[in-house]
Amino acid sequence: MVSLTRYTKNPIIVPNKNHDWEKGGVFNCAATMYNDQVALLYRAIGNYETYISTFGLALSKDGYNFEQFAEPNMIPEAEYEKFGIEDPRITFLDEKYYITYTAVKTLIPVGDVEFHIGIASTLDFKNYERHGTIINEYRDKDGVLFPEKINGRYVLMHRAPEPDMWIAYSKDLKNWTDHTKFFAPIENTWQDFKVGAGAPPIKTEEGWLEFYHGVDKNLHYSLGAMLLDLNEPSKIISIIEEPILSPEEDYEIHGDVPNVCFTCGVVEKENKYFVYYGGADKVIGVATIDKSKLMQAL
Repeated sequence: MVSLTRYTKNPIIVPNKNHDWEKGGVFNCAATMYNDQVALLYRAIGNYETYISTFGLALSKDGYNFEQFAEPNMIPEAEYEKFGIEDPRITFLDEKYYITYTAVKTLIPVGDVEFHIGIASTLDFKNYERHGTIINEYRDKDGVLFPEKINGRYVLMHRAPEPDMWIAYSKDLKNWTDHTKFFAPIENTWQDFKVGAGAPPIKTEEGWLEFYHGVDKNLHYSLGAMLLDLNEPSKIISIIEEPILSPEEDYEIHGDVPNVCFTCGVVEKENKYFVYYGGADKVIGVATIDKSKLMQAL
């Protein structure tokens, strides 16, 4: 059985009581390399009454110890995200950083939400250009862009309708077609309730490596890994049958949402994959694995 190794000093980022915007929870972070540093764009909660999320930025040279900032890095601005921006992913594509995220538009009624996949881009993680929302026919989330075009088209992984994982294609990042379901929950396993994309896929010689999440019927969120065909990403080449990380530590079991390990970002560093994940919708941890060890398991 192959599994990730947790950093012994987890959690690496926790709520900051001195900052109103992130005093409630910090979790579910995107990750990328930026100016030779690991950059995390993380979801932050301040006010539990409204539970509107913003994004904070954290930077690190070693991937473990992060510098944070007093102000949020990205806040809800557009009408389609007035009730929050959630669960970002970062993909470096076309010489810029694209951020896909869940844009929460309305609460209809209280207890229900309308949300879609939002897209923004940046060159410097200071100035952001909004590109609106996509696939607006239904509620959608877990939107993840591939880091390059495949056969001349952009490729998106998403989850709509639940509980399955889908792939779609676009020539302009706006109009998405050829929606294909490629992975569904597996009965009587750790992922028998729903599955969803995690980090943006990583290109390897063997295929697209995808770290994803699976949820069981007890609502325990765990992480898994699969390989997708380089030219036909809706085709799964191989998959690790058991989870590579499940909620076991106190900070993964106890929090705002119990029993959650949820990744939105992975970076390659020092021949390892650094998997950043939210623990129980409250804190951020990191776990690693040797690249060769994981690929051998796949």
